[in-house]
Amino acid sequence: MFQKLKRKWNVNGTQLFLILCVFAITGTTTAWVTRQATFWLQLDASSFWFWAIKIAILIFGYQILILLFAFPFGQFNFFWKYEKKILKRMGILNRQLPIGNRQPINDLNVVNYNNMQSTWKEQTVNIAIFASGAGSNAQKLIDHFRQQAGIKIALIVCNKPGAGVLTIAQKENIPALLIEKEQFFRGNAYVDELKQHNVDFIVLAGFLWKVPVALIQAFQQRIINIHPALLPNYGGKGMYGTFVHEAVIAAKEKESGISIHYVDELYDHGKLIFQARCTIDENDTAASLAQKIHALEHEHYPLVVEKLAHELQNRR
Repeated sequence: MFQKLKRKWNVNGTQLFLILCVFAITGTTTAWVTRQATFWLQLDASSFWFWAIKIAILIFGYQILILLFAFPFGQFNFFWKYEKKILKRMGILNRQLPIGNRQPINDLNVVNYNNMQSTWKEQTVNIAIFASGAGSNAQKLIDHFRQQAGIKIALIVCNKPGAGVLTIAQKENIPALLIEKEQFFRGNAYVDELKQHNVDFIVLAGFLWKVPVALIQAFQQRIINIHPALLPNYGGKGMYGTFVHEAVIAAKEKESGISIHYVDELYDHGKLIFQARCTIDENDTAASLAQKIHALEHEHYPLVVEKLAHELQNRR
């Protein structure tokens, strides 16, 4: 049962324990408050007001108490999302929720966070993260969706034994799939394995292999990548990581940024979804530029993934 709850809420063992503590304390306190209120008002079970007050406390008092107790246990964000779902079902909150309110520098006008809106549905979108290295973007995505209702990081896919992202998967109790080149490019591209994990959406986060046609066809318009430059410039085969930043610095560019795009059969070629920029100072090096780019990736990638996942929910 506990393993099912961990998967359902996308939390680790410690957080699950804290969440259950909040539920238990809130339930006990609500029952005590109900008894005290009816006793103080000298109401008995035959009175209309006895049941009216009891129901009011159970419905509304419980919601307030659970948020109050969530604070000291460090679980306010989890329970606030839990409460918003209840309020939406009661018609108190509008079912159209903004996904974000940040305004990135976006010369394509493809995504404007102030206008990101989608209708929430109960179906969970299972995301597979493909990564080859340390996994800093993967960790940011995991953190962002840890308490996100309806979106789950269901699988980590890696092509490099010993990569840091595999350690992250183990720490976060997320299933990991280590792939090998022959099956990926000449077999079925692990489509069957992805389906076994009910993967709906693929996010590339520092994945260095080209995605084969078999995988693209199986997940049409459901694979996205983030590139550390302003495409179409500084993209293509061999342009990744430090190589990109070195090329940008060598060309004496005044700005760089990130590009999030759908994946097609060519390197860094699919339809652009979102871009954000940063300025390059005259003293910047490839290393300092990389830090600026990482900051943009960590800020924007989870929000764009969230927006696209919600759109996928709405199309179901």
